[in-house]
Amino acid sequence: MPNTTQVDSKLEATLFNCCFPLNDENPLTLDDSTKLVGVQVILILAYSTIILFGVTGNSLVIYVVYKFKNLRTVTNFFIVNLAVADLLVNTLCLPFTLVYTLYDEWMFGQVLCFMLPFAQGMTVHVSTITLNIIALDRYRSIVRHMETKMSKDICTVVIGFSWAISALLASPLAIFREYGSFDLSPDESIQVCTEKWPGSSMNGRIYSMSMLLVQVGVPLAINSVAYIRIWNKLKKHMICGRNDHQRRRKTTKMMITMVVLFAVSWLPFHAFQLAIDIDSAVLHMKDFKLLFTVFHIIAMCSTCINPILYGWMNNSYRTAFLSVVKCYRPFGMTNSRPALCRNYPHPFSLKALLGFRTRSPM
Repeated sequence: MPNTTQVDSKLEATLFNCCFPLNDENPLTLDDSTKLVGVQVILILAYSTIILFGVTGNSLVIYVVYKFKNLRTVTNFFIVNLAVADLLVNTLCLPFTLVYTLYDEWMFGQVLCFMLPFAQGMTVHVSTITLNIIALDRYRSIVRHMETKMSKDICTVVIGFSWAISALLASPLAIFREYGSFDLSPDESIQVCTEKWPGSSMNGRIYSMSMLLVQVGVPLAINSVAYIRIWNKLKKHMICGRNDHQRRRKTTKMMITMVVLFAVSWLPFHAFQLAIDIDSAVLHMKDFKLLFTVFHIIAMCSTCINPILYGWMNNSYRTAFLSVVKCYRPFGMTNSRPALCRNYPHPFSLKALLGFRTRSPM
């Protein structure tokens, strides 16, 4: 069992950590608003809402792309990759985060202590890398006028590569970790899950700040340059091929909004982590735990907002979502009586169900 001094040096907030960190003081003597019943109810409702919308929305995205052939494009496969990553965060991370936040104790054993922080770190990296890939692919086809589109086989390889790179980047969160006990008093102790970096805690700060650059700085630069050039290109060519360019412009606007919302959601959390890395006194500030939890909730909103965005800004997804949820008749049928999906006559194909003409561009 590690002694209190050994554990104290490791009890700092860490980037992409699923579990909430303890301070290096006796937690029972610090101001902690999260122990108030009203605050706990709000936190439970907030996390539960994110989990509900995240699981439902991302599952729906995955299902409609699988169900409807018209949605099986390279860009939509990358969107499915985003949905899978967000779904893993909703199911494998947020419920454990909520319990740890409420009880101040790691109650899930040694294996999950190593796996859950790694899982969240990996999935967030997957989301960032995938957003960059989508931006670069659209830049390649719109700005560079490359007629050869990325094949689905290459898309599969790229997706696999994004998960491998993400696992590598997040691996320190599983390697440099310790599961042990924290002594509250001679007669009382709790189980904790903390980072354990070789040497000094400076190594942990270096990793955290480098991940801030990899997770925020570089991706924002890549996406900003790509979408600014794409937007300028589309503005210049709105006259020729108006319908096609309007469609591309709408899709580009949706992708830009996705990137902006992702960055805005994670920015407060990253800024708070940076403040901790620069000055560890932040760990001792009043209501540190509540602030950390609020910023974590804001960051996690990014896992459930994309499906809402697709339904709002993309006609194809909106039509597909409604066809699954409401099971309405295909376009062109004038009968106003409701009908179950199983009663669709054979001549109506999936393309008709989605409202696409056979030769219309996706």
